[in-house]
Amino acid sequence: QVQLVESGGGLVQPGGSRRLSCAASGSIFTIRNMGWYRQAPGKQRELVASITSASSTNYADSVKGRFTISRDNAKNTVYLQMNSLKPEDTAVYYCNADILNFSNLLVTYWGQGTQVTVSS
Repeated sequence: QVQLVESGGGLVQPGGSRRLSCAASGSIFTIRNMGWYRQAPGKQRELVASITSASSTNYADSVKGRFTISRDNAKNTVYLQMNSLKPEDTAVYYCNADILNFSNLLVTYWGQGTQVTVSS
């Protein structure tokens, strides 16, 4: 099967930076789109950023100019560099990936989530 494992969450001060990583492993033929979502307490999960296999990117308006998504296809890993963090960025961050397996099935997988807390 396939697993997505996130890392990099934690406590950061307002104005600080943090880099999240998400590595996919398992029965992977190729990975199409990858993305980061977040969910704050009492709110719905929202898209933060996404990246295609050709590295075309898309960002939520709230993070444009502050966050950068990238990927390393050789490592099946997607990153989210977060700069100028604000308290309203506090949330559980989830990665996802659209993965084509060796049976030619395209399946969306989710990571377990990593908490990012922005507070002084």
